[in-house]
Amino acid sequence: MISLREVRDSDLNIFWEHLSDPAAQHVAAVTRKYHYDRGHFDDHWARIRARPDVLMRTVLADEEVVGHVAVYGPPDEREVTYWIDRAHWGRGTATAALAALIELAGTRPLYAHAAADNTGSIRVLEKCGFVVTGQGRGFAQARDGEIDEVLLTLS
Repeated sequence: MISLREVRDSDLNIFWEHLSDPAAQHVAAVTRKYHYDRGHFDDHWARIRARPDVLMRTVLADEEVVGHVAVYGPPDEREVTYWIDRAHWGRGTATAALAALIELAGTRPLYAHAAADNTGSIRVLEKCGFVVTGQGRGFAQARDGEIDEVLLTLS
């Protein structure tokens, strides 16, 4: 069973393990400094957990911490993000977690970005009602170069 709960301090070490997985970073493609450096990770999480405009939740699979989901950004540009432990890919975990977050957020439109070749993430977003509404290119630190990206929108 997939459920969401408030983020706890004890979740952060598990999140660090998930976010610093090189194989998962490559698939996600667009990574930040906090994916590679524990000090940046701790600073990033302290900042976002203190922001009232960020809706952040821990994802649980049968009470095991398996990832996190969030909605962030200004009211007219709210964006979703999620990260699920690679051991739980392909099980419907991300789809169930994102669907629960969307219901919890209750706002529209919502946006998402994904690497164009990240078919798993795009499929999760589409299952939750997002549609591809744009394309572009951006720098992907995990791949050390520019990649094609897609913008998805949930109206």
